[in-house]
Amino acid sequence: MQRPVSKFIPAEDLVVPYYASDLKDTDRITHVQKMTENEVLKQMAAGFYREVELSNNNETTDNVQDKINELEGVKNTGDDALHTILEMHVDLHLDDYEKFDSRAKSIKIPYVVTIDEGSNEILSIYRNYRPDDPTYKRIEYFVHYKFLPGLGFYGFGLTHMIGGLSQAATQSLRQLIDAGTLKNLPAGFKSRGIRVRDDDQPIQPGEFRDVDAPGGNIRDQFFNLPFTEPSTTLFNLLGFLVQAGQKFAAITDNNIGNDAQNRAVGTTVAMMERGSRVMSGVHKRCYYAMKIEFKILARIMGEFLPPEYPYDVYGGPRMIKATDFDNRVDILPVADPNIMSMAQRVMLAQTQLQVASSNPAIHNIHEAYRRVYEALGTKQIEALLKPPPPAPEPMDPAKENARALQMQLLTAFEFQDHEAHIAAHMAFMQSRMVQINPQVYALLQSHISDHVSFKATQEVREQLMNDPNMVMLQQANPQEFQIRFDKAVATAVAEITEQLIQGEMQQAAGKQDPLVKLKQQEIDLKAMDLQRKAEETRMRAQMDMQQESARLDFQYDKLSEQAQQSDERLEVAREKIAKK
Repeated sequence: MQRPVSKFIPAEDLVVPYYASDLKDTDRITHVQKMTENEVLKQMAAGFYREVELSNNNETTDNVQDKINELEGVKNTGDDALHTILEMHVDLHLDDYEKFDSRAKSIKIPYVVTIDEGSNEILSIYRNYRPDDPTYKRIEYFVHYKFLPGLGFYGFGLTHMIGGLSQAATQSLRQLIDAGTLKNLPAGFKSRGIRVRDDDQPIQPGEFRDVDAPGGNIRDQFFNLPFTEPSTTLFNLLGFLVQAGQKFAAITDNNIGNDAQNRAVGTTVAMMERGSRVMSGVHKRCYYAMKIEFKILARIMGEFLPPEYPYDVYGGPRMIKATDFDNRVDILPVADPNIMSMAQRVMLAQTQLQVASSNPAIHNIHEAYRRVYEALGTKQIEALLKPPPPAPEPMDPAKENARALQMQLLTAFEFQDHEAHIAAHMAFMQSRMVQINPQVYALLQSHISDHVSFKATQEVREQLMNDPNMVMLQQANPQEFQIRFDKAVATAVAEITEQLIQGEMQQAAGKQDPLVKLKQQEIDLKAMDLQRKAEETRMRAQMDMQQESARLDFQYDKLSEQAQQSDERLEVAREKIAKK
């Protein structure tokens, strides 16, 4: 098929020694395969099997196969000519096949030996280890999926766990049906001398037949056996057995879904954990087995896939197909072994949303809702949720100044030209628009401090990296190097800040006369006061309008109610006149 294929092997077709406890520990694994003669001949023609004379298998079914055929409702007609092929993964020492020293000849190494059961001929012998492996470790081809670990090799399945409950429930149901049948169709004794016409035919509903009674009283000639109706206790026992089986087979306890909104988060999580212990263990075992299966598939792909993709690859080379599955890549199931159902996943997502909603200031509510929709399996979540706020992007100083006037936060980036940004912001801070707005001034000052920090860090890093002693100290003692680095950055920040303050003071000294500046500030304050008063007047007028609107609505409702009452009184008066 030109691709790896995973096949299910029934338990009866995988034979291991009696003492085996695990696939990795056993030294012999036999896979019983049923193949047609044509399939065997194909393998011989391909060189996978050596050519031998095949003989027809006179296969006789055992008790296990007979029971399986009975459950499936099939019957062997004897026309299917299938050959039984035994593929054995065993440890052998073959002197003629491998070259070892005298001491290692007695050590068995893994091989795959295939035998035709009908002719007892060996079809193939292959090594089952890597040629470059000095430990001769066996290559695994089988994965064991266990429902629950048992006392033996195969483990326990769901049928072993609830089979007794199912059998008891079936017997209780049959007894209830039998009791109802005997009660509806009674049996008993009749006198020897009584004669019923056509007594060999059952009486139909609504039919009366002639009876010859010696004493004239028919009631004394018959005696019904005391069959009771179906027992209520037995019916309750049947319900208990069915409920017990449902609880064991269920993922979690049903009580979790009752009153979930009024229950504490910790209580819900604790009940989920308690109710899903059995299925959680089953899910983890299946997760581990699937992980092993994926690794086997990845190993097969890495060894046997062609080195080139048979189709064009968008944005990548085509010569990497086999190397996609080498040891550098680990193949894992995309699942959480602690979550075994969609109901549990939704419950956990809702709990996370509940916790996040309790304190939205420190949580990402958008991400919490997105996880809830993912747990529900919702498609096109982006079209349902509003997009999250965009991440900050680097801007030029002019755009940052404009955002500062809009009272939006500014973000500095390490790769920007810090000197140019600091100079542009310092110049903008001298404008009257910023001078009369302390909040914008503080926002720009905070942004300048971020640029100062990045600038100091960049200068210190360049100085220390050019010093061979500091490079050696970084490799020998990273903690000491970090302490010296932080100290140098703090010193550089202090120097840059002092230079900025001195520059600002010099600019302030070269400005206009202080009296003129005070007068200008007074004018600015008056302008701000006028603007504040105008805003208060507008708000007051708006409140008056709202109050007047509310008063008019009240008067309208009052008049409407009076009109309705007048109509009702007129209607009552008309009814009285009509009665007179």
